[in-house]
Amino acid sequence: MKAIWNGTVLAESEETIYLEGNHYFPPESVDRRYLKPSAMRSLCPWKGLAGYYTVQVGGERNSNAAWTYRHPFPWIRRIRDHVAFWGGVEIRD
Repeated sequence: MKAIWNGTVLAESEETIYLEGNHYFPPESVDRRYLKPSAMRSLCPWKGLAGYYTVQVGGERNSNAAWTYRHPFPWIRRIRDHVAFWGGVEIRD
């Protein structure tokens, strides 16, 4: 799977975790040069507190287009530090 925005591959892995319609990319598969920490947070009642990133490619920004669970609840710990994308980021095989 690949996560692509503005023609740039943000993440690529054969080992994503597919959950609730989103592919969670392993931390080592994500090109962090394009992710800038955001102040945005959200709480999922069964996964925990999500932290967000703004995606920046070629001078363009996509606010809060990626998220991660740094400390998910114990029953979903397999997604810890994995990164998922939305907001126009294309996910393809």
